[in-house]
Amino acid sequence: MSGSIPGHGRPLIARLWEYQKERFPIARHGLLIVTFTFSAASYSRICRRADGFIAPDEFIVGAFTAIILFLLLRIFDEFKDAEDDARYRPYRPVPRGLVSLRELRRLGIVVIALVLALNALVMPAMLWAFLVALGYMALMTKEFFVPAWLKRRPIIYMLSHMVIMPLVDLYTTGLDWINAAVAPPRGLEFFLMVTFLNGIVIEVGRKIRAAEAEETGVETYSALYGPKRAAIGWLAVLSLTCLSAVLAAWYAGFGAWGFIVLTAVLAACGIPAVAFIRSLQGRHAKLIETAAGIWTIAMYLTLGALPMLLRWLGE
Repeated sequence: MSGSIPGHGRPLIARLWEYQKERFPIARHGLLIVTFTFSAASYSRICRRADGFIAPDEFIVGAFTAIILFLLLRIFDEFKDAEDDARYRPYRPVPRGLVSLRELRRLGIVVIALVLALNALVMPAMLWAFLVALGYMALMTKEFFVPAWLKRRPIIYMLSHMVIMPLVDLYTTGLDWINAAVAPPRGLEFFLMVTFLNGIVIEVGRKIRAAEAEETGVETYSALYGPKRAAIGWLAVLSLTCLSAVLAAWYAGFGAWGFIVLTAVLAACGIPAVAFIRSLQGRHAKLIETAAGIWTIAMYLTLGALPMLLRWLGE
C-alpha cells in the first residue's frame, strides 16, 4: 500500500521540485516576478525623476523577496483550501500525498527566515513592507476570521484577497522610495490601483469556463454569474485597468506614448472575450486566461521596464 503514495520513500527535495512544477513553476513565475519587480522599482524611480536605477544588490534581494511572497501565497492557499482540495481535487499534490502540509509549513518558515535575514542585511528599511504583506497573507489564510460570511459573498471575497497585490507592490516600488527614505512619488496611487485591478483581471480570467469544463466543487465566475456575464465583467475590469495604467503612465511622463501602446494591447487582449461571448466555446475561454497574462506582461513593461531601458539607451 505504501508504494502507491507518490511521496513515499522519495527525498523531500525531489518531491518539492515536482510540487513547484505543478503549483508554482519557478522558471516561468520567477521571470515574470523579476520583470514585475524591475518595472515597479523603475516606475517609482521615473516618477521621482531620480537618476539611474537602484543598487544591484538591493534589486536582487528585492526580486528574490517578491518571488518568495508569491510562493508563500501559494503555500498559504494550500492550507486555506486543504478541505476543499481533499474533497473535490484529490489530484493536487497535497491531497494525493506528494507533499504534506507539515512539510510546506517548514518550507515556509525557512524561506521567511531567509528573506528576513537578507532584507535586514541589505536594506533593513524594507522589513516593515515585507511584514505587512506577510501579515495580510496570514489573515487571508484565516479568511479574516469570517469564512462563512465571505463564502456567501464571492465578489467581496475576491476583492478582499486582491488587496495583497498592491501590498506586494508597496514592497517592490518601495525598493526605491522606501529604501531612499523619501515620500511616495506622485502617481504611485494609480500604479497600486493598476496592480489591484490587474489581480482581478487575472483571477476572473482564469475562472471563466465553457459549460462542459466546469467542475463540481470548483467555484468559477462563469458558473456563478453565467459565462456571458462573467466575460463581460472581465472586459469591464480590463478596461478599467487600462484607464488606471494610462493615468499612471501620465504621471511618469509618457502619457501619450503609454496611451497608444496600452489601448492597442487592450484591444488585442479583448478579442478572446468577445469571441467567447459569441461562441461560449472552451477554446475561447482558455484564450481569456492567456490574454490576461499577455496584458499583465505588456502593461508592466510599458509602465516601468521599457521606459527605464530607453532611458539607459539614451544615456
